[in-house]
Amino acid sequence: SAPFKFIKNNVIEIFRDGYQHWAIYVGDGYVIHLVTACEVFCLFVITLKKEKLQDVAGNDKYRINNHLDDTYEPRPIEDILQEAERFHCATLVRYGNPQSKQVQFNLAAAALVFGILALATIRKKQNQNQ
Repeated sequence: SAPFKFIKNNVIEIFRDGYQHWAIYVGDGYVIHLVTACEVFCLFVITLKKEKLQDVAGNDKYRINNHLDDTYEPRPIEDILQEAERFHCATLVRYGNPQSKQVQFNLAAAALVFGILALATIRKKQNQNQ
């Protein structure tokens, strides 16, 4: 998508329709990034994946965006990769499915709150129209 010289540990910003997706370049054309999947009752599961940058970006534009380098010291790529390997490792090893109950619970709670607010807004509009 763009003629950048990628080095390990670059933050990659991918421009999706309506939002930006973020990844970290880990070398040999690969990035690690967070992926969500809709599970039972559309509770979202967040997984860290390692994939080719071209596969993640598809036809979307992307760029290097190390925007916090002036504020924070970037961590060594080895530390990032080691942490990525541990991410949900326990459930991956035991069940073959890397999941985080904390993330699932937080997203389920957020979805519930969003649903309640949406329902309240709809009812308020219905009452105003009567």
